[in-house]
Amino acid sequence: MNIGSEAQNRNMVNELNVDEGEYSEPVSPTGQYFNSSELSICVLAVLDSDIPIDDSPALALLKDVFLPINPRFSSLMVKDENGVKQWKKVEVKLEDHVNIPNFPPGLLPESYDNHLSNYLSKIAMEQLPHNRPLWNIHIIKYPTSNAAGNLIFKLHHSLGDGFSLMGALLSCLQRADNPSVPLTFPSLTSAPTTPSLSLKTNCIFKNIPNVLWSAFNTVSDFGWSLLKSSYVEDDISLIRSGGPGVEFKPIVVSTMTFSLDHIKQIKTKLGVTINDVITGIIFFGTRLYMQGGSNKLNNENSTALVLLNTRNIGGYKSVKEMVKPNPESAWGNQFGFLHVSLPELTTVQSCKPLDFVWKAQKLIQRKRNSRAVFLTGQLLECLRKFTGPEDIC
Repeated sequence: MNIGSEAQNRNMVNELNVDEGEYSEPVSPTGQYFNSSELSICVLAVLDSDIPIDDSPALALLKDVFLPINPRFSSLMVKDENGVKQWKKVEVKLEDHVNIPNFPPGLLPESYDNHLSNYLSKIAMEQLPHNRPLWNIHIIKYPTSNAAGNLIFKLHHSLGDGFSLMGALLSCLQRADNPSVPLTFPSLTSAPTTPSLSLKTNCIFKNIPNVLWSAFNTVSDFGWSLLKSSYVEDDISLIRSGGPGVEFKPIVVSTMTFSLDHIKQIKTKLGVTINDVITGIIFFGTRLYMQGGSNKLNNENSTALVLLNTRNIGGYKSVKEMVKPNPESAWGNQFGFLHVSLPELTTVQSCKPLDFVWKAQKLIQRKRNSRAVFLTGQLLECLRKFTGPEDIC
């Protein structure tokens, strides 16, 4: 990876000025954090296809379906005359965004599994060029153990968060039973009820301990986040070397498949959400990896940076709903950061995975009930105004 040329490319685009009226919208504070000289975060989404992929209609679909979803997909991030980053609409050369790799022909699916994994590792380390819109697609036309072909989207996180990007993906799909009917999903909200006056009074008194506990958690979590961001470091372990320049070292992307039915069984048994189960599995797998195959219990102090969705929504919102004026849930990056200490293993041999998932859920739920995530967001916004996103990162 040519770090010098990447930095030069980024600076060239960041310093590009745009005349007033040419840009479509300002870049959100979170989008600026994700695309600075110190930090650049992308999302890799891999779609499996049950049938071989025909790439011939790719350019037409991108032009007619993908680009119209949101102006950011055909915009550059530039600075205006006041030094504020803006999205500037440009002409998109779709050929520059479509990649079709060539693997050795005639191999077994297991061999193509390795080629796909290596290819993912390769593109994960590559920076998206900043002189064109911040996305690419990769069409894999070779059968793996899980699919007849793969479609890989690489999207810069400044374009939007997972909720926005999933909405973009779903907007490209049609219902199999009736393509003319919009996609719908079950709502997560229940019908509102009108409580009586006596019930309201009882609820107020019952909520006083919860309010006090939430206030205590807010102060505690906010202070801990400040300490972890500035002074307190994690222990040296198998997942933290402590050496300089670790962000420039090669990485390897590995995949593991879990049954959604099994995850739903765990969700029902513990009374938690699917996200809680997945987070607990990641925490548990990380702790097992940190043991390094040793029978000795290694519970080094390690912290995960968990992203929490801050949207107050009860279900799926289409892209049309997200981009209309004053939407209930606007397009963009709407989440907060929380420092969560990884739960510790009790023993290496007899640790119960379900107990570990339950511990992780309790930790995150406690932090969800505090307002630290919003205070942290306000602090970052104040720092951005005074120092800029480059210094924050």
